[in-house]
Amino acid sequence: MNRLSKRSLALVLALLVGVVVAGCGGGGGGGQGGSEEPKTLRLGVAAGWTENIAVANLVKVLLEEDLGYESVDTQTADLGVVFEGVGNGDLDAFQDMWLPNHAAQFESVENDVEQLDPWFDGTVQFGIVTPDYMGIDSIEQLNEAGVTEIVGIDPGAIITTAILENTIPQYGLEAEYIQSSEAAMLSEVEQRYANQENFAFIAWTPHWMNETYDITYLEDPRNTLVNPDGDPLNQATISTIVREDLQEDDPVAYAMLNEYTLNEEQTNSLEEAINEEGYDDPTIGVRAWLEENRELVDPWVEAARQAGEQAEAEQN
Repeated sequence: MNRLSKRSLALVLALLVGVVVAGCGGGGGGGQGGSEEPKTLRLGVAAGWTENIAVANLVKVLLEEDLGYESVDTQTADLGVVFEGVGNGDLDAFQDMWLPNHAAQFESVENDVEQLDPWFDGTVQFGIVTPDYMGIDSIEQLNEAGVTEIVGIDPGAIITTAILENTIPQYGLEAEYIQSSEAAMLSEVEQRYANQENFAFIAWTPHWMNETYDITYLEDPRNTLVNPDGDPLNQATISTIVREDLQEDDPVAYAMLNEYTLNEEQTNSLEEAINEEGYDDPTIGVRAWLEENRELVDPWVEAARQAGEQAEAEQN
């Protein structure tokens, strides 16, 4: 009986040790093997911004499917709310800051966030465009071309203010600026373009519309498309801001956000893939795009994995 008790006790102790070992070695995600807590991330997305939707969901898929994160949440809100969220730590990152266009929003949180190097490799364009079939190349020609409407984006956009306060009065344009959401503008563009109408609208790169439509960015010889400081809107950089302690708290996510770069063709094709699959679940389009672009993203994944391993080694 005494012998049986000792054996029973040894068995119980062995089981307890196995439970503890399994719990400690169970891989908590984020590429940092051995982390007890499942890894999560919160990415802010400016409402309706297609390039923001694209890159946020690209990072989401890579972190979840390649680096073991339990969940990467994309939280959509108005632009100012997203900046505020990263500044106060409610969000971990926002990947679509255009400078100098968003200088005012950035200044409000600059002391509470870290700006990473620009991820967009190329020349940003942002302006008034017309379909190529109209055969014009300057804002000065809009009246002559019989354009009565410029189909625009939301009232809070910096280009909306510039057009209403600068462009229309300085060129004496007869066209009315129609304020709407990006989605509503693109729906209108699709119909008018198909009907070969003479009209103008707002466009920018990167965006899938540049792959879908043959358009001309109109020259602005009077330099009216500027921000309040007089900086041209079509010379912006696109970069990411992260909460100030993200690198220390989550070196894997930080490395991923700091590592990835996309040029115009790559970004446009990513957006186009998402557009084709639908925005109800952008990750479907992302996965389709990844099938053709694994060689591009693999170095980002490896850099993030190495950052996690280095951080774990330093802790041990």
